[in-house]
Amino acid sequence: MKPEEHLPPKLARRLPVSYGKLLGEIKARIRSAQYEALKAVNKELVTLYWDIGAITRRQAAGSHGEAVVKRLASDLQKEFPGISGFSWRNLFNMSRFYLAYRHLPKLQPLVAIIGWTHNLIILQKCKEPLEREFYIRMTRKFGWTKDVLAIQIDNQSYEKTMLNQTNFDRTVPAKYRDQAKLAVRDDYTFDFLELGEEHSERELERAILSKIEKFLREMGGRFAFLGSQFRLEIADEEYSIDLLLFHRGLRCLFAVDLKIGDFKPEFVGKMQFYLAALDDQVRMPGENASIGMILCRTKERAIVEYALRESKKPIGVATYQIVKRLPKELADQLPEPKQIEALMMDLEQELRPKNPARPLRSLHSLAAKKP
Repeated sequence: MKPEEHLPPKLARRLPVSYGKLLGEIKARIRSAQYEALKAVNKELVTLYWDIGAITRRQAAGSHGEAVVKRLASDLQKEFPGISGFSWRNLFNMSRFYLAYRHLPKLQPLVAIIGWTHNLIILQKCKEPLEREFYIRMTRKFGWTKDVLAIQIDNQSYEKTMLNQTNFDRTVPAKYRDQAKLAVRDDYTFDFLELGEEHSERELERAILSKIEKFLREMGGRFAFLGSQFRLEIADEEYSIDLLLFHRGLRCLFAVDLKIGDFKPEFVGKMQFYLAALDDQVRMPGENASIGMILCRTKERAIVEYALRESKKPIGVATYQIVKRLPKELADQLPEPKQIEALMMDLEQELRPKNPARPLRSLHSLAAKKP
């Protein structure tokens, strides 16, 4: 319904043509203010819980810790009957929260950019600081709900992202390199496709198309779907790309070649051919060079490394599975912490506000206090 339909005919005729645009701008500004207010409230709430955790940490760890915290919870609930969050279990969580991050000044400001429930999930499920940082930043970047966050951790998104096999160090400009690495994981979990262990490439493609929203979410959430069996015509011959996506952050076409078997070195040559054609025929002005991903059921990592070594087009090789766990033999092959921190820099740049308001009291400054 148009805004002027709410008004008497005579008054509606007096409205300027630009009124709809004016209303839209004001609505957008109100929603923006609501969002900023929610962020400010969340930051203050997490800061409050940090303070309480710092104050109670000694008692929670002492011999009378449980009795003190339970009595404290009871007294606080009586004093503030309309405020939730002061259960004895949550008070213990506040203490654990403070203890987990008090010696990590880099992570202290980050915990306030996501909700308290999200923080608890990360605190309980993740042990390493870099792993926690990854999920905090990804939660903020993609707006994960607490359920999606839990699924991403159970699916080992951190390990699968850091173990990815690409040639991006040589083929992607430095400005976009880390973001490109974050866009291609080592392994994807497609349990939502409801496929049996034995299936054809066409069945895999059809299953993906029927659950395209979940597929794009599993891919990382920054992709738009452009088409399946995307046709390329070259020298009177027709070729088809299984799935063509567009990465909004990298601003590039993203070709996916589906394979239901083991990775073969010749797949790289075929993908290079596709990418060259996409760049010449499909890429729009202002877009970056196309990226390709070969998605196989299985792969030998050494073979992938050799196959990608001389490739001049940006290509990643990943696997997909129906089960949710990373093979144990890969668990100890994560990159060095410095390499992981370099990848995190892209997330940090994207999350940094362009026009920050006057900052609230930071957790980092609170850490310096000795309650």
